[in-house]
Formats: sequence, structure tokens, C-alpha cells
Amino acid sequence: MAQLQFIGSGDAFGSGGRFQACILLSIGADRVLLDCGATSLVAMKRAGVNPSEIGTVLLSHLHGDHFGGIPFLILDGQFSRRELPLLVAGPRGVKGRVEAAMEVFFPGSSAVERRFPVLFEEWEDRTTRDIGPVSVTPFEVDHASGAPAYALRVSAGGKTIAYSGDTAWCGALVEAARGADLFVAEAYMHTRQVKFHLDYATLLRERAQLECPRIILTHMSDDVLSQTTPEFERAEDGLILTV
Repeated sequence: MAQLQFIGSGDAFGSGGRFQACILLSIGADRVLLDCGATSLVAMKRAGVNPSEIGTVLLSHLHGDHFGGIPFLILDGQFSRRELPLLVAGPRGVKGRVEAAMEVFFPGSSAVERRFPVLFEEWEDRTTRDIGPVSVTPFEVDHASGAPAYALRVSAGGKTIAYSGDTAWCGALVEAARGADLFVAEAYMHTRQVKFHLDYATLLRERAQLECPRIILTHMSDDVLSQTTPEFERAEDGLILTV
């Protein structure tokens, strides 16, 4: 059994006052984040989640609203005397992007000696590997971010969660979601199609292909938040699900 908590369910622009993408997966004592947007440290502390207990972060892609919280997570650990190792897995170049962000925000911070190691791994398309307490298969999707973007299929304790990240509709989503217990899907717009993003109308039209019993929408703009989506559940900051 796994517990999923939406620490942040918003888009890049804080639509609806929501925090940026950050989903906490708890498997026993293990804590895993799916994405860690720039607002995630504040969101975790508001939700009563101890950032120093996060052992693994799985990144779908390298946009600030999905990975920009990593520098703050590392620095918070440094100043709170964290000792638990932090493993960050993401697209090609993830280590360089995180360290570059750290240097922009806090010059010299990427080279500071810490009490805990920060480790990085890079995704390979459709290659399953064990990352911390979970098994992850990344599927390359259609989203420009300066590096490949991925939907993630995450399995632990006999349960599987698929996560779209940000992407236009593509066949990789069908593969990622097939047979999963839950598919967390971006629905940035209601009916209007925006390049590199999913919309509610497309998800509804392609629903049968996904072969997943439960779909929950996230990363919604004001356009979606202001309208009804009766066919799908909606995430909101603080929502907790048992999978």
C-alpha cells in the first residue's frame, strides 16, 4: 500500500493559489517526491512534511516549476543538519542543471561540503530501474524543456502510479498508464490546445486508450479550475490518497 499526497498541484503560474508540482509518495518509512517545483519547500513545511525525510526525488523534466525546488531542498538540509542521503533522478543533464540553479540563487552553494551526500541519476527512455524504494520506468514525451521530458511509471508495494509530467498527447502516455492503479495527468487547459501540454478535452476523448481505472487531474490553469470536469477527479493541494 502506498500513500500519495499532493503537496503542490498547480501550474507554473500559481493558478488558483496552488503550489507548483510536488507529489509525495510514502511507502512505509520511505518518502519519495514526484517533481519538486520552486515553491515545494514552503509547501512541504505548510503541510507538516519534514523535508529532511525526503530520500528520493523523481523529476519528470527540467522546468523550474518541476525541479526548481531542489536547490532549496538541498540548502534546507544543509542548515538543518540533515544526514539522510538525497537521490535525485531526472533527465539527461539533471546534475548540471541543479548545480547551475544553485549557483544562480546562492553563488558558491553547489560546492559546499555537507553532512549528507546528494546523488544524481539520469533516465534512459523505457529502461526500468530501482530508484530508492521504488521501481521506475520513464517514457519520453512531447514537452520542450532543454532536455528530454518524461512520463513516469512508478511501482512499489504491488501498486503502480503513472504520472504524465507536462506533455502534449502522445502514445507514450498510453504505455505509461496501461494497467496502473492511478494515472496523475496534466490538464493544463479545458478545451484549448497549447503546444507541449495536455488539455481536459483530449484526455476525455482518449480515455479508453489509457486502460487505467483511476485518473486524477493536476497542473490545471484557471481555465480548467473555473469549469467542471465531472469525468475525472481533481487534485488539490493537501489531498491525500491511498493507492
